[in-house]
Amino acid sequence: MRREVRALLHILVGAAVLHISLFSELYLRYVRKGLRPYLIAGGVLLVAVGLIGAAVAARELLRPEHDADAPDAHHGHGHGTPRTAWLLLLPVLAIYLLQPQALGAYTAQHSNSTAVRPAGTAGGFAPLPATGAGDPITMRLADFDTRAVWDTSGSLKDRQVRLTGFATPGPDAGGWYLSRLTITCCAADAQTSKVEIRGAAAPPKGAWVEVTGRWQPDGRPGQDSAVPALAADQVRRITEPGDPYE
Repeated sequence: MRREVRALLHILVGAAVLHISLFSELYLRYVRKGLRPYLIAGGVLLVAVGLIGAAVAARELLRPEHDADAPDAHHGHGHGTPRTAWLLLLPVLAIYLLQPQALGAYTAQHSNSTAVRPAGTAGGFAPLPATGAGDPITMRLADFDTRAVWDTSGSLKDRQVRLTGFATPGPDAGGWYLSRLTITCCAADAQTSKVEIRGAAAPPKGAWVEVTGRWQPDGRPGQDSAVPALAADQVRRITEPGDPYE
């Protein structure tokens, strides 16, 4: 591949990274918010490398064709660039033109991974606000999921909570889950949290909603057979958050 083509690819890739991280929040569809400085630094570095490469390529093009030191000079002509090399531009153009959506209902519905992790004992959970003082309690879906399954102290009993996520179909006709994806680093390690919603009609698949309700025990807490479920008092449609992951 010719030096000028490599330089162009470096510049375009770097500009694409800056486009999603510095000038917008599209990067949140791919990685956690804390990685933004690294994306910006990486984009700046790629653009700088590309500009340096372009300057070197331009200097070489200005050399006399008979200059034997020119890397692309061979018997008075250059080697050219394979046409297939330009296909490398397609992923870069896709970032500008297609703007892939964040992982959502399809991933959650077909995922075998779960963000629910055993907490060991009830002592592993932070105390909730005093009864009535903070109800409804706004919680991360993954936190409710874990507490509903593994908190043997029953701290959620008779407490009203507010959860945010998107709707995914349940195994039974008319049933549905409130789902959310949790990422540690990037979308590639996404894990799914699901809470079965009872007593409310299912929104369209993938619709973002805010559900207020009360924990409905199903199974024995502290065992894998326990089901995180919420008896809904209110279901409200909302727009997708800027950061779709927990």
